[in-house]
Amino acid sequence: MAVPKRKTSKSKRDMRRTHKKATAPNTTTCPECGEAKLPHFACSECGSYKGRNVSESDED
Repeated sequence: MAVPKRKTSKSKRDMRRTHKKATAPNTTTCPECGEAKLPHFACSECGSYKGRNVSESDED
């Protein structure tokens, strides 16, 4: 089994890990209420999607 001859420096280790970062999801604004929402999802605040109300509301 291969064994490294020298200790990998912090600089080399960190340069290798530069691509292993988490990215935040893209968000858009809801055209109805203006809150941030995920694209292609119904708004969690007002429940609208593509100009229609798609969620059940308990406003009775």
